[in-house]
Amino acid sequence: MSPRILLADDEPDIVTPVSYALRADGFDVDAVADGEEALAAGRTGDYDLVILDVMMPGLQGTEVCRRLRAESIVPIIMLTAKDAEIDRVLGLELGADDYVTKPFSTRELSSRIRAILRRRDLERSASAGSLVHAGDIAVDLASHRVSVAGREIRVTPSEFKVLSLLAGEPNRVFSRWQIMEHLWEASYVGTARAADVHISNLRRKIEEQPSKPKRIVTVREAGYKLVPV
Repeated sequence: MSPRILLADDEPDIVTPVSYALRADGFDVDAVADGEEALAAGRTGDYDLVILDVMMPGLQGTEVCRRLRAESIVPIIMLTAKDAEIDRVLGLELGADDYVTKPFSTRELSSRIRAILRRRDLERSASAGSLVHAGDIAVDLASHRVSVAGREIRVTPSEFKVLSLLAGEPNRVFSRWQIMEHLWEASYVGTARAADVHISNLRRKIEEQPSKPKRIVTVREAGYKLVPV
């Protein structure tokens, strides 16, 4: 069965060629033109991945991302304007798994989609029955659930991947590039800033005082490590 993709963008010059190219690559694509439609469609749970333009009529893509992420772990890719760093960072902070900057090639977008879906499938097939403990953090690789001190927390697919990496080898320092390459299961060509955003999001969820983290610790000029508490 072909992976189902929801594409939300109000620009026909983008929607038409992107939809055509993704269908040619074997994806089943539904397109909507505003944020309200995107939110309603995304909430059905019928899609394997959602692509959201940041700027749309009605609800902006960032708001759609925020609301979907509060309810679902469906992978989300944000489409952002060229050089709009604030859009990319905000999208990641809200739980997006990746971003693609306009203008982009359909080949690049298709590659990003396949990388995210492949990563998800590999995690599902490799994680059956696996449970990782690091101090009071428990990561269930099979059910994609995380608890801290007995309290279950909701994490995005990318946050789960990062936490699984760190919890799998407590006290080991991982560089920002190692973290992002682990996310992509391949060489990463983006910015290391994305790793900082994922770490910041995790800290807000698992630390008692995110500004003074005790679990995910920064090692200056080296990266991050998870300290069992």
